[in-house]
Amino acid sequence: MVRMKNILSIQSAVAYGHVGNSAAVFPLQRIGHEVWPVYTVNFSNHTGYGAWEGPMIPAAQVRKIVQGIEDRGALARVDAVLSGYQGGDDIADVIVDTVARVKELNPNALYACDPVMGNAKSGCFVSDNIPPLLRDKVVPVADIITPNQFELGYLTGKEATDLDSTLDAVEAARAMGPDTVLVTSVTRPDQPEDTIEMLVVDSHGRWLVQTPRLAFKRNGSGDVACALFTGHYIEAIGGADASTAAKDALAKTASSVFDLIENTHNAGAPELLLVESQEAYANPRMQFEVTEI
Repeated sequence: MVRMKNILSIQSAVAYGHVGNSAAVFPLQRIGHEVWPVYTVNFSNHTGYGAWEGPMIPAAQVRKIVQGIEDRGALARVDAVLSGYQGGDDIADVIVDTVARVKELNPNALYACDPVMGNAKSGCFVSDNIPPLLRDKVVPVADIITPNQFELGYLTGKEATDLDSTLDAVEAARAMGPDTVLVTSVTRPDQPEDTIEMLVVDSHGRWLVQTPRLAFKRNGSGDVACALFTGHYIEAIGGADASTAAKDALAKTASSVFDLIENTHNAGAPELLLVESQEAYANPRMQFEVTEI
């Protein structure tokens, strides 16, 4: 049975499509969690289209929204803070301050940071000020980070090109502060060409899962992965199954995200079929083996 948690999710939102909170909220709700979304931008669509409308939300307004939640006495009930695409470079201070306040009120709360910066194909797609802020200010206060392999390399200053170098970079990231590191979009020379991997490392172990690689990409799948991993992880970490929380969360996340992407691919849809794929979150097929490394 799912142990429902309250998740404060501070990230972007779009009207059309599914990225940021527009990707994270529904899957988390579908697996049984309460989600309180706070927007850092409110765009018409994701920036990958090259054109969009709508504002970045000023940091002062984001701070006021969080303050309003605290004024209702609700901040003490937050079990996890989740952050993703930050928009303006002044959002980092708001996130760090919010995490500190939540943990003051609930010392058992966790902070999961998706350090959104870019990917191996597109390079860095955020403003030049964002990556140093993530590396130096935000990641050190996180309990969980979910970079892709490209972002992991930037955060640590290490090349992550094969399994050993990726694991070295993960340990460097853990030395910065986070205990749990989920790495998405992992590629290495010795894996089958038509596969892609995710791996997770925490204080209990290191695990890897391999899935088929679809010649297809839609923005937002990483946001869904971060959200689902966080949701599954916080369900388990406080209980008797804490030692396998990361492994189990990895297995469920890989299953759900693959089915989401495959459904979208098969339909030829321009955006993730987030709602249509809801059964994949609620009842993941667990079709991929997770191996200890």
